[in-house]
Amino acid sequence: MATSNAPNAFVKLALEFAPLVLFFLANGRFGIFAATGAFMVAILISLAISYWLLRKLPVMAVVSAVVVLVFGGLTIALHDETFIKVKPTIVNCLFGTVLLGGLAMGRPLLPLVLDQVLTLTPAGWRKLTFRWAIFFFVLAVTNEVVRLNFSTEAWVNFKSFGTIPLTLIFALAQTPLILRHGEETQGGKA
Repeated sequence: MATSNAPNAFVKLALEFAPLVLFFLANGRFGIFAATGAFMVAILISLAISYWLLRKLPVMAVVSAVVVLVFGGLTIALHDETFIKVKPTIVNCLFGTVLLGGLAMGRPLLPLVLDQVLTLTPAGWRKLTFRWAIFFFVLAVTNEVVRLNFSTEAWVNFKSFGTIPLTLIFALAQTPLILRHGEETQGGKA
């Protein structure tokens, strides 16, 4: 199947998750405030490496980085962990709202992010966009449940080891939709 895009996909995945792994490790050793600072620095380094290697910055990564920097800065400046803990809720609600807004305006926005990875029919893009929007809202609600009902350590563990598997499982669960709505490409089925 794909060969030339495989390293890029791995690099993108590593650049996306490395700051989160550092956040988890720093939290375990130094606490939430040091972990937040490390997370902020790691996000900036990740974006710089991403741009250096790929010559472009992924929109979702930039938006997430801006929110991390704002809420991380508030967390450190005000010495209040609430800000970094509410960041995933805000990012996920923002992504969900933007995706639903695009659908409401008749333009699914998910192809802007995934068009190089997937080739779908317009109906497929609409369905996939709607599903991802709902998933982002579910992640936001789940973050709030964990944030409000569990310790900071439990929240960090959920953030580090809960959201990634949930996202991967959700993405894999979209395979039937992707196969059903894949468009023909030059080399065969998408």
